[in-house]
Amino acid sequence: MNDFSGNLKIAIPNKGSLSEGAVDLLRKAGYRCTRSGRELVVKDAENKIDFVFLRPRDIALYVGSGIVDVGITGIDLALDSGADVATLFKLGFGGSRFCFAAPKEQKLSQEKLDGLRIATSYPALLKQELDKRNLNCRIVKLDGAVEISIALGVADAIADVVSSGATLREAGLEILGEPMLNSEAVVIGRSEKSAELPEVIQLIARLRGIMRAAEYVMVEYDIPRDRLDEACRITPGIEAPTIAPLANDGWVAVKSMVKRKECNAVMDELYRIGGRGIITMEISACRL
Repeated sequence: MNDFSGNLKIAIPNKGSLSEGAVDLLRKAGYRCTRSGRELVVKDAENKIDFVFLRPRDIALYVGSGIVDVGITGIDLALDSGADVATLFKLGFGGSRFCFAAPKEQKLSQEKLDGLRIATSYPALLKQELDKRNLNCRIVKLDGAVEISIALGVADAIADVVSSGATLREAGLEILGEPMLNSEAVVIGRSEKSAELPEVIQLIARLRGIMRAAEYVMVEYDIPRDRLDEACRITPGIEAPTIAPLANDGWVAVKSMVKRKECNAVMDELYRIGGRGIITMEISACRL
């Protein structure tokens, strides 16, 4: 950690899907955080930030101890660490579920787990859940490949983080009941006051802008002036659409943000009422 300067220090995962998602989001937000090799610290001089690459499991511990100011990790990893940290902002990627699973043929349920051996890579998180449910189980701590533990005779069931569930199905396992926890990538700080730091305020504003931009597209079109009111009801925009006159006095040009998922239906409606030259464009970032 001797490479640290006086900049804000942000911990991000050094590998895996959380790392890829974090680096991609930060890069889109205008931060220099891409490693050229395996360096542990990347300095972003322009934004006065040191990005520190750490094991995803360790990030909450470093944040909680004050060694780094904020970090990006999963809710599940932060809770399992036992570190005293606060969630500052949810990032909308890295979605997963912490679930019990067992072989299909055993026809187990969560209520029938009492007294069994449960393998997991999240022992602290599992213990909290077992205590909450009054289940007396033996926890078998593993660092990975939890799903194979049952076939090897190490455990009777598992508790693991599941994304698509494909790995469980390949191992002949099924999820038991509802998830114990729904997780995703988050920005964490030592306390909620971390969000009051100017650099963190800017960080979250930028990240929010990138995430919101992904929900919208910009639509531009020409419309007869006598159909403008109807067109504006279809594309009201955030505050109001931008309207500009065309050389043809009977027409105007309109520009407005619309929800991405509604984009094609909006184009259909605009064309139906006489809109022409309808195009959509990606929005890379926004502040709403």
